[in-house]
Amino acid sequence: MSRAIAQFHERYDLWLSPTLGSPPPKRGHFDATPDNPMAGLDRAIEYVPFTPLQNATGQPAMSVPLYWNSEGLPVGVHFAARFGEEDMLFRLAAQLEEARPWANRRPPISAV
Repeated sequence: MSRAIAQFHERYDLWLSPTLGSPPPKRGHFDATPDNPMAGLDRAIEYVPFTPLQNATGQPAMSVPLYWNSEGLPVGVHFAARFGEEDMLFRLAAQLEEARPWANRRPPISAV
């Protein structure tokens, strides 16, 4: 898998994907059920379909909040770079934060 990703990055500097597969679900979405104890894991795999590849291959990646949905929740954008090129991600993050600042953005807090 790592070699295939390395071949991809011979042609492309970065890989762009969403951070998550959907907006944050309601509490309990990942709970298992008595008839399907794997239900929570199945839902988690659908929820984070893009980021595990970098965890498995060890390549550097970052997620940055570049958009907010109608509920005020951040929507992450995920970038992956070549192995050993964390510096590219840091430079990109600085440019993105300058173009679309997010440091003072906070999602609404809910205690429910």
